[in-house]
Amino acid sequence: MKFDENLAAVHAYLCADGYVIKNSPTQKLKYYRIGFRNRDFTLLKDFQKRFKNSFGVSPHLDKGERCRLGSREIYEKLTKEFGSFYSWEWRMPKLNRKLMKIWLRAYFDCEGWVFCKSHQNRHIGVDCVNEFGFNQVENTLNQIGIKTIRKFNKKRRIHRIFIYGKENLNKFSEQIGFLNPKKSEKLTESLNDFVVYEWNFPEERKKVEKFVFNILKNKIRIKKPHYARLISKEEKNLNKLSKLMKEFYNLNCYVNRRINGTGTIYYELSINKKDEIKKLINLGLMPNLFKDKKTD
Repeated sequence: MKFDENLAAVHAYLCADGYVIKNSPTQKLKYYRIGFRNRDFTLLKDFQKRFKNSFGVSPHLDKGERCRLGSREIYEKLTKEFGSFYSWEWRMPKLNRKLMKIWLRAYFDCEGWVFCKSHQNRHIGVDCVNEFGFNQVENTLNQIGIKTIRKFNKKRRIHRIFIYGKENLNKFSEQIGFLNPKKSEKLTESLNDFVVYEWNFPEERKKVEKFVFNILKNKIRIKKPHYARLISKEEKNLNKLSKLMKEFYNLNCYVNRRINGTGTIYYELSINKKDEIKKLINLGLMPNLFKDKKTD
């Protein structure tokens, strides 16, 4: 059999929500069944199309339920090449990088989910009873550069993989993705829910001057008399801002790396000279909270 994109997807569909079975050898009438169960019509149609491309025959499609056919020849081809497709026994085949992604897409389309609790918890998850096969899935994700968290439910004896973080979810979206429309939409929602930390500085001088002015006016915080600061999770935001402050207002400031009490790294732009504070006040970039104190 030619192992291409079609067969890679068919294999993953069968491992996740499919079956490749025959009846007991003690029974007189023999039957061989291959099928794929899923409630998403898009996935059923994709399985049907890819199966026909791989084996030259189109499974019967029960709308909203499953694709199925009986064939001893195809049963023997599949089991001879790949072994068992039972939940506890399937194995991920050796694949090149391109086919890895096709296989993972079909598998996560069936078994995965996307969760989004706004600004709190956004992740992709998948679980499985097959430890060996699941180890292969986890290792393949890591090879692609997608970091995972692994957990095990002792009561249910289920292995579970979680994918957290904007970078990892974005990699999943770009390199694997979902064909399932609802899961694809949910992944887009999750990615859009992340706060954008990188500032998009305009290129035109008048626009960038206004942009800098608004950042300073809205984000400067007074730490103590004659000491103001502005913080960001992105160091390059503050480095760029520092250069523009020097260019536009002749203000000198410093950017330093900080770590808060929970171990989170952030960056601080500090202004700590009386003359610099006075410039900020005179420019209307910060309120004069020191009216009773001398600022020069």
